[in-house]
Amino acid sequence: MNLHAMLARRAAESRPVRVALIGAGKFGTMFLASARTTPGLHVMAVADLDPERARRAFSATGWPEGHADANTAAKALRHGTAWITDDPHAAITAGGVDVVVEATGHPEPGLRHALWCLENGRHAVMVNVEADVLAGPLLARRFTDAGLVYSMAYGDQPALICEMVDWARACGLEVVAAGKGTKYLPEYHASTPDTVWGYYGLTPEQAREGGMNPKMFNSFLDGTKSAIEMAAVSNATGLAVPTAGLNFPPVGCDDLAKRLKPEADGGLLAEAGVVEVVSSLNRDGSAVPRDLRWGVYVSFRANGDYMARCFGEYGMATDGSGRYGALYRPYHLIGLELGVSVASAALRGEPTGQCHGFTGDVVCIAKRDLKAGEVLDGEGGETVWGRLMPAEDSVAAGALPIGLAQGVPLTRAVRKGDVVTRGAVTLDRDSLAVRLRHDMESALAAAPPEDIPGPP
Repeated sequence: MNLHAMLARRAAESRPVRVALIGAGKFGTMFLASARTTPGLHVMAVADLDPERARRAFSATGWPEGHADANTAAKALRHGTAWITDDPHAAITAGGVDVVVEATGHPEPGLRHALWCLENGRHAVMVNVEADVLAGPLLARRFTDAGLVYSMAYGDQPALICEMVDWARACGLEVVAAGKGTKYLPEYHASTPDTVWGYYGLTPEQAREGGMNPKMFNSFLDGTKSAIEMAAVSNATGLAVPTAGLNFPPVGCDDLAKRLKPEADGGLLAEAGVVEVVSSLNRDGSAVPRDLRWGVYVSFRANGDYMARCFGEYGMATDGSGRYGALYRPYHLIGLELGVSVASAALRGEPTGQCHGFTGDVVCIAKRDLKAGEVLDGEGGETVWGRLMPAEDSVAAGALPIGLAQGVPLTRAVRKGDVVTRGAVTLDRDSLAVRLRHDMESALAAAPPEDIPGPP
């Protein structure tokens, strides 16, 4: 609540929080747009495999011409400008950097960059939720042991959901469900990069002109991204994962309290205390009134008659019993809000959400009949989609995490709709992602987080 004042103080003292941004894609570019007018922040280095893309990001977001022309990190530090490089290690280890924003979106490099932050005493803000779900709980423990912050990215939906869960629990409310909205129909699970644009009402040519990545947009559509984000929320809050995966019920803002409650009380949930994603479309394809497609929510239950009476006295929309309520936020602004995480890490030493335990996982489901010898193409591809699963069940089944499915050959056939197991693929045992995932499973054993309280 006082981050702006703290940043302004750092600006007045000429001691800005210095940031290295890894990845100048959409999220990173949005952060540059907000950082330009945020006092007390100095984007000192930007690393991207295409340095010219980083320069275009500075230009597109209104930075003065020449601001990103520093040819060394030392020069950028001295003059308050930005150094652009294609070497993420150099950016992370540059003298003066306080916080690193990892925004590549790829698990293997994301985990490597996080380890470099750990080795060099840098706080890490992980826009890369794919890496966070794959091995983040293990890294969070290592960062904490080192006195460093490992954080979710504010502005992205998982961190905003975690904030709402924390608010409810700090108010003594029982959290019943928490999650986000999306556009969903069951047929979307079979979508591929070749078919995705039709679901968005675009032609492939229009998508190319807009610089849209078909695999990324397909991950949003086929349910994988929703599963990854809800696994992150589960691992950060201790909320349970539905046993059969996300149900994507069609629910609008006005019905959150009425429908996101246990079946025993007339709702849609098998139990209280879970993550769930609501759809902006009814199953017949019609629009849900006042949908939550771009937003996040938490539903909760009063802890007694007096609290329930207060709900009514202060105009809260509740279910028929008056005991269930909900709070929602209709929008999230992605990278434009990321500065909250950077400031919180550097000035408060606190994450804006962090995976503490291993309660939720995202496993590969075959989109079609797959043959031995085929190579999986990972998140948003044409071979598999990611389904949310309780971590305990995932480990017991030997399921292949979606974060390990890029470029992996199948050793045997898998039928459409079946879980792809690790026994059905050849994994690179020397891969950093494979090793860290193994270490995390060994260390956490799919156990719930001990230091995160469950519902009151």
